[in-house]
Amino acid sequence: MMESNADSFNEHPVFAAELFPYRSLGRRGFKVLLILSGAVCFLYGMFFIVSGAWPIGFFFGLDFMLLYGAFWLSYRSGRAREEVTVSRTDVSVRKFAPSGQMVEHHFNPFWARFHVRRHQEIGILSMHIFGEGRRTDVGSFLNPDDRESFAKAFKGALATVKQRI
Repeated sequence: MMESNADSFNEHPVFAAELFPYRSLGRRGFKVLLILSGAVCFLYGMFFIVSGAWPIGFFFGLDFMLLYGAFWLSYRSGRAREEVTVSRTDVSVRKFAPSGQMVEHHFNPFWARFHVRRHQEIGILSMHIFGEGRRTDVGSFLNPDDRESFAKAFKGALATVKQRI
């Protein structure tokens, strides 16, 4: 069955964004940090073990393992992402958990409302899409600058869709 041109126009996204959490340290920096901290922990740990203060040496190993675990958890949570699209017929928010599980939310763009909660000094605290008795948060993991730019672009896309009746 072929789509008409009007259906194709209505389904064409006016706005599409893929949101990722910000990580200040890349994979290469992570490896360098682990090598340097591992070397320091190993050298000092061996020094204390040889000096007879063996419990302190083992704590250096424990420190290194905790540092590695904290960064592993941080990078795992960094695999979360959201895909937000706006077309004339649908507002879609697809949320991907770090485990890979996906949850999808759909809203009618003419009923959808975008609510931004702000703090005077901090900026945007949260963003939610409401519609038809449902709601979902968007971009909760973004930094303040990215929240501002996303909110501006998303509001513009919703306004554009609602104008083209």
